[in-house]
Amino acid sequence: MNLETTTILLFAVATAVALIARALKMPYTVALVLAGIALGAGRILPAPHLTKDLLYAVFLPGLIFEAAYHLRARQLEQNKRLILGLAFPGVLLAVAVTTGLLLAFTPFGPVSSLAGALVFAALISATDPIAVVGLFKSLGAPRRLGVIVEGESLVNDGTAVVVYTLALLFATGAELSLLQASFDFVKVVGLGMLVGAAIGFAISKASERIDDPLVEITLTTIAAYGSFVAAEGLHFSGIIATVTAGIVCGSFGAPRGMSPTTRLAVEAFWEYVAFALNSIVFLLIGLEVTLGSLFADWKPIVAAYLIVLLARAVVVFGASSVLRRTSERIPWSWCLVMTWGGLRGALSMVLALALPAAFPARSLLVSTTFGVVILSIIVNGLTTSPLLRQLGLCDNPLEHERPGTEL
Repeated sequence: MNLETTTILLFAVATAVALIARALKMPYTVALVLAGIALGAGRILPAPHLTKDLLYAVFLPGLIFEAAYHLRARQLEQNKRLILGLAFPGVLLAVAVTTGLLLAFTPFGPVSSLAGALVFAALISATDPIAVVGLFKSLGAPRRLGVIVEGESLVNDGTAVVVYTLALLFATGAELSLLQASFDFVKVVGLGMLVGAAIGFAISKASERIDDPLVEITLTTIAAYGSFVAAEGLHFSGIIATVTAGIVCGSFGAPRGMSPTTRLAVEAFWEYVAFALNSIVFLLIGLEVTLGSLFADWKPIVAAYLIVLLARAVVVFGASSVLRRTSERIPWSWCLVMTWGGLRGALSMVLALALPAAFPARSLLVSTTFGVVILSIIVNGLTTSPLLRQLGLCDNPLEHERPGTEL
């Protein structure tokens, strides 16, 4: 089956799954993963493998830009300490806690060495909130809660990739001091932010001089993918660059340089792009899974899943405790939702697949990563809605806002 036919069939499946998920009132992304697993198990639909090149070239820039474009700088500013705390020191703490717990429970986990534990902790540290953010919006959960979860995820993807790269260098025997690693981290993240800001500003200024919806849609596409490619080409963080470009274009470029008609057209375009990319990427996640290997490695998978969940709780409740006496404090019920809603997604799977062939226990690490991702999407994704209702976080009349788009 050629690529064109496969792509059309994937979109047909995604459309059917969307209708079924709506009828069953279940998260769309969870339904997509389950459909992908079923298709893969029955070998019904051959599909391209979810590789790092595919994720970076097609999916990641579009998804990240769309989410950043609809987040407002004012909302991020109001929650900056919590978001940045979770996305930077929070990821580092999550990696440290996960590494320690993996080594402490070596007989039950997927690794038996510091290098292996550090690499696994780094690749599994990024959260993917697409499923739960959609639930937040549909159930009327507090808008600020959605902003925090989505804002953190946008930034911690970039952090996780940088930490993973450094951890892999350490694991493969490269000489890397703590000072050098810290410098590299700051350089890659900071300069990636500068690249994104520069491209976002340039695109925003160009929009001020143009009043053509199609051209301005094209400009935002250049901002999304151009910032990513430019930063990666310079060996900086493409994810951070795209996040920054999206915030600049959405919070400053659109209000100042776009007419109301153009803004509606741009938002509709990116809403569709997000829907299409999410549909394919979550189907591919399901298709990548081999049920036999998951069942064979169920003990390390369950152990790793519980360890990752515990590390997430340490980070979220720890960050909330530090900010308890500030204006950015959040209720403990929100901490529980953020812990349980810290799903893992495609990025973790792709980073696992990118491990060198000679990496110790590679097949077990890949299987464990896939298992943790699937468990978090299905178990946490399906139970987040009841949790929100149980905690009384649905249809909050004081904070509920219906944004114009939904991931």
